[in-house]
Amino acid sequence: MPSAELADARAALHAQWTLLRSWVTDVVDDDVADDPSVLDGWTVAELVAHLGRAMEALAVCVPLPDGTVPLTLGEYVGTYADRAADIAQTTRALAVEIADDPLGQVDARALAALERLDELGPDDLVVQARRGPVLLSTMAVSRVLELVVHADDLARSVPRGSDPVDPGALQLVADALLEIVVARGGWSLEVADPRTWVRLAAGRQPYDVDELAVALHPRYTSDAVPDLGRMLPIL
Repeated sequence: MPSAELADARAALHAQWTLLRSWVTDVVDDDVADDPSVLDGWTVAELVAHLGRAMEALAVCVPLPDGTVPLTLGEYVGTYADRAADIAQTTRALAVEIADDPLGQVDARALAALERLDELGPDDLVVQARRGPVLLSTMAVSRVLELVVHADDLARSVPRGSDPVDPGALQLVADALLEIVVARGGWSLEVADPRTWVRLAAGRQPYDVDELAVALHPRYTSDAVPDLGRMLPIL
C-alpha cells in the first residue's frame, strides 16, 4: 500500500530542495564560496557540495528482498557520528571534483534523487542505503533532515537573503527527531520551537536545559521536560 509517511516526506523533500536551491542561487556567490562556514573546517562551497552528496545517497538506493529488516531512523542517523571524518573528507574531495560547475553537478545529483524516489515509490519498500537497509520513507525523511540542517547551516554562514528553511520540512524533521528521543525514553513531549529543537538535536547549538525548555514542552502540565543531556545531540 502507498505510505502516507512517504508521501509527506516526498512533498517536504521537494519543497525544501526547491527553496534551498533558489536561495543558493541568490546568496552564494564567488565572494563567499571560500569563506568558512559555521561548521568547523568546512567552507561555504563545501557545504553546498555536500547537498549534492546528501541527495546522491537517495539516488543510489536499490530495493531489497521482502522480509529484510530495516533500520529505524534513529539507528540510521546514529551511524553519522562514527563517520564524521570520512563524510568531511569525501565532501571536500567532491567540492574539488565539481569546482568547474558546482551548481550544475549538485542539480544533477538532486534530480537523480528525486527521480529515484518516484521510481521506487509509492509503496514503502525496504531499500539498501549507504549505511544499511531502511524503509524508503526513512531514507526520504533522512534526506529532508540533511537539507533542513544544512539549509540552516548555510543561512547562519551567509546571513543574508530570505530564510532557506522550508517551514513544513522543518516541522517534519523536528517531529522525526522528537520521535527518536521519545522511543528511547518514553516521555510525552511535543515540539514548541522547531528551529531550536533541530539545532539542539543536530548538535548545532550547545546543550542547555533552558534552551531545551524553549524547544520542547511536556504534553501534560503536570510533567516536566526531562534532562536530555546524555542523549543529545542525536546526529
